[in-house]
Amino acid sequence: MASASEITRKAKSNLAFALRILPKERRDDVVVFYAFCRTVDDIADDAKVPKQERRKALQAWDEGLRNGFPEGHELGNEVEKMVARRGIPQEWLLEIIEGCTMDLEVQRFQGWEELSRYNWKVAGVVGLVCTRIFGCVHEDSDKYAELLGNALQLTNIMRDVGEDLANGGRIYLPINDLMRFQYSERDLVGKVYDGRFLAMMSYEAERAQHLFAEAERIMPDVDRDALVAARIMAEIYLNLLGKMRAGKFQVFRKRYSVSKARKLAILSKYLIAGRRRNE
Repeated sequence: MASASEITRKAKSNLAFALRILPKERRDDVVVFYAFCRTVDDIADDAKVPKQERRKALQAWDEGLRNGFPEGHELGNEVEKMVARRGIPQEWLLEIIEGCTMDLEVQRFQGWEELSRYNWKVAGVVGLVCTRIFGCVHEDSDKYAELLGNALQLTNIMRDVGEDLANGGRIYLPINDLMRFQYSERDLVGKVYDGRFLAMMSYEAERAQHLFAEAERIMPDVDRDALVAARIMAEIYLNLLGKMRAGKFQVFRKRYSVSKARKLAILSKYLIAGRRRNE
């Protein structure tokens, strides 16, 4: 199995990009945690592998966390050390595995509350683990992390509507929201792009925007520096949300992304702000 650093380097994700700003000792631990998240998520998403094999692979990670990984399981051993070093509840990582296991079955979320519970497993808990690694001290940082995780995951869901349909007919948008705009599941599967779809996606974008704003509102000042990587992630994803809006949500035929130049500009802004505070 590849090491945590190899997995993170190859992923080229927005989170991996934001980690550049962290002090080395914290960055190393987030790299391990990211590699764990990336690995279990990739297991669940690999449609080329039979579902039962993917389920067994996720169960092996679950058992390793509960009972210990064998010597030589490089990433598993790194995860164990990171969890012990940062005092992270084992249950949080098990929740992430459970969320990924849910993706093995075609499912539907009736309303926003159901989707939020799923988001908590695959994104909110990720935020909670990160607050421990970042060294946050205020209890409101956990609330910030959960809100931001929900916002990031909803933005991902909007961006990946077309890809998720292609990967086993996955639909994460709440059925109640489709019904609100008289847009059916059949319409979504048929990739019907019309005024109803645009209205629904605008509605989801407003919900995501509210979550980003609420997270920003409650972020404790004492942890602003500790949460800098999360704040970079938030700004990158707000840019992504803005691109989808400006492009009128053409998610059936393209994958929206934020350019490397724009991400570097965001990173530079936070680096400069940090240097000025320390002068």
